[in-house]
Amino acid sequence: MRDRRPADELILVDASNRVVGHEDKERCHDGAGIRHRALSVFLFNSRGDVLLQRRAAKKRLWPGFWSNSCCSHPRRGESVTTAARRRLEQELGVRTSAKLLFRFEYQAPFGSIGSEHELCAVLVAHSDAPVRANPDEVASWCFVSPTEIDRRLRRSPHTHTPWMHLEWQRLRGPTWTRVQRYLNHCLHESP
Repeated sequence: MRDRRPADELILVDASNRVVGHEDKERCHDGAGIRHRALSVFLFNSRGDVLLQRRAAKKRLWPGFWSNSCCSHPRRGESVTTAARRRLEQELGVRTSAKLLFRFEYQAPFGSIGSEHELCAVLVAHSDAPVRANPDEVASWCFVSPTEIDRRLRRSPHTHTPWMHLEWQRLRGPTWTRVQRYLNHCLHESP
């Protein structure tokens, strides 16, 4: 039997985000997927640009696809804001906090390889610190204006992860005012 580490176990939840168990990360992504907690962070700089990452080639699901700044899963007992802070540092080498904007559920298959079935917390963060991307997670990255992201998603939707499309649509729609307020607050609080 395989040795399971708690960090490899994801938090299974019902549609109301109540914990119903824990399961191995790989198994959660098999077949149609098992609903689990996840997080997605959009990291903005002071110009208002967003860091997009191209997922590393070794990723099981959507390798080489462009996505939001950072995606991951909280650990047992870990809040999504703490998990976001941890993963921003592990994936991008950036130390900053993140603000929760909304949660949504989605399910997306990646051919016969597996699926995402996540109750995903979407967060926003701000930093102008140098990015030191982890090559095990990130193949490449760039900062892009929101208008350019709109254009990229229209022109080449097949090169971006399905959750990127869903999250960006909501960010640019009903949540955009909250994003702008958060960024303005960050700029005025900066030393």
